[in-house]
Amino acid sequence: MNNYNPNTHHRRSIRLKGYDYSQAGLYFITICVKDRECLFGEIIHGKIILNYAGKIADECWLKIPKHFPNAVLHEYIVMPNHIHGIIELKWNDSVGTRHVVSLPDNTENPVRARHVVSVHMQNQFSKPIPGSVSVIIQQYKSSVKRFCNKNDFSHFQWQSRFYEHIIRNEQSYEHIADYIINNPKNWKDDDLFNFTSPIRKNYKIT
Repeated sequence: MNNYNPNTHHRRSIRLKGYDYSQAGLYFITICVKDRECLFGEIIHGKIILNYAGKIADECWLKIPKHFPNAVLHEYIVMPNHIHGIIELKWNDSVGTRHVVSLPDNTENPVRARHVVSVHMQNQFSKPIPGSVSVIIQQYKSSVKRFCNKNDFSHFQWQSRFYEHIIRNEQSYEHIADYIINNPKNWKDDDLFNFTSPIRKNYKIT
């Protein structure tokens, strides 16, 4: 997949009509390349052009539901040095949601809020829950790294942590979906592009 196609990666708000956001099943995920190095491709005329590593990252993302049947993919985008995506988790019982109920939420600016939540979450829970966001992202990152190692991209490294934001309402969902869809054309204004921005200085690299 060479570029982002809005007709393919379409908004799914119609499918979410009547969705109970209180169940904490929708997550906005951001995963970054180590040191924000642009290893997945480049933005040309507002479109993402993926290189081989970027295509691997894209294909592995699309395979997440194959390995985790409880996961449903919504909007996503592979950018030059990071990935944004919305993942919906479906649970048959309360096991998968117990660990997220008490986490804070910021509905005023959910895109920025994502950079706070996961650091605390990963420290709070030592035992991974099967099919949880942490387990899904860990396996995804491992799969991409493994493919890169086998195809002359062994220098590729992920940032050790990822960021998440629990989507609590439709307004937040629409805002995040628009942010993802428009990320390529707004690339030069993105915090992950502008290394000298005050916002980027608040990112914690581990």
